[in-house]
Amino acid sequence: MTDKATRIDLFSLRTAPMRAFHLTWMAFFVCFFAWFACAPLMPLIKREFGLSVDQVANINIAAVAVTILVRLVIGPMCDRYGPRKVYSGLLLLGALPVLGAALSTGYESFLWCRLAIGAIGASFVITQYHTSVMFAPNVVGTANATSAGWGNAGAGAAQALIPLLVAAAIAIGVGEASAWRVALVVPGIAMPVMAWFYWRYTQDCPQGNFADLRARGIEIDGGKKGGWASFRAACANYRVWMLFVTYAACFGVEVFIHNIAAIYYVDHFQLSLKAAGIAAGSFGLLALFARALGGWLSDKVAARRGLDIRSTLLFVLIAGEGIGLYWFAHAESVALAVVAMLIFGLFTHMACGATYALVPFIDRKALGGVAGVIGAGGNVGAVAAGFLMKGLGGVQQTLSMLGLLVALSALCALAVRFSPEHKAREAALRDRALGINNSIAN
Repeated sequence: MTDKATRIDLFSLRTAPMRAFHLTWMAFFVCFFAWFACAPLMPLIKREFGLSVDQVANINIAAVAVTILVRLVIGPMCDRYGPRKVYSGLLLLGALPVLGAALSTGYESFLWCRLAIGAIGASFVITQYHTSVMFAPNVVGTANATSAGWGNAGAGAAQALIPLLVAAAIAIGVGEASAWRVALVVPGIAMPVMAWFYWRYTQDCPQGNFADLRARGIEIDGGKKGGWASFRAACANYRVWMLFVTYAACFGVEVFIHNIAAIYYVDHFQLSLKAAGIAAGSFGLLALFARALGGWLSDKVAARRGLDIRSTLLFVLIAGEGIGLYWFAHAESVALAVVAMLIFGLFTHMACGATYALVPFIDRKALGGVAGVIGAGGNVGAVAAGFLMKGLGGVQQTLSMLGLLVALSALCALAVRFSPEHKAREAALRDRALGINNSIAN
């Protein structure tokens, strides 16, 4: 705790926490750009492969299904091997299915590549783990939310930029059937480049890398086996499952919107692929500030009113998201739909930030397990939304039902409460971190 950063110096790379902060959001941005690169291409891919509505739904489900399992595993892996090794490995391996999708020849091969690409979504857990071990309690919510928000913007960037890459490829003479394949090569190359930077310039925690610390006999939370005990501890904590539901309601909806927004605007409002990409991309680009705003607000209200107020704030944000989502489903014009999407998107991204502003306080000795299980909840929500769309048979009906379910799930946030002993312990850790760092500054 004594070496954790107590403030965020955005324009500094001199300290290990700030290098980790900037490289985690950059790696996260690249991963999410790659994860969602296929989404704005779906109208082209649907036409080329002759996909049915049911097949498109299967592809959307595949895009997020495997992430559930990988997020559950990758949190404990961070406890054991350290976030530096795990992130670098994920970036290298994740590039393979992205490039494979560009070479797919039909529904089956594309479906399998889309399934494997879903593993990249586990990058979120590593990002939140890395900033959680680098920053002190007074700013950890802001650090988590900002790094996640800026990284999450990769999804919005993919919605907006991938169609432009397709247009550029066509402009230089590449056929339409090949242009979308060329566009996918860009994230496929960016991932291994980012892996090198992450390996070269980050370390696991303020004191160094886990392997070196353990070799010197320094104990790391989670123990030598690193994580499976913390995973079991996380599963036994009811607060984890409450936040599992709230994260399903906010991040799950966010992923679902990323996957269906472009095709919804094309089919429902007859927009062009470029216009639909820009409209859908605006939702993702809210993450540039909205998720950070949720984490910052959580830190600020907690400084005045204690740990429980973080849960109350999350309740308000989830409820607002549900109401806005219902409005979006019933918007009758493009203009109203975009306004409604931006409003409910603001609540959605802020709720994601507020959720992970709570994560570091659930169980410090099971951080990897807690981050992994709650992160998996987001993808469970996205998969559930995909199956809901298959059952209801239409995007508009699905969005309307999701709005009601999200508003109801806000009650889970209110159930997250802490004992007086837990709150006293966290307050002591916060005061200790601030007191020691202030004395160093003086």
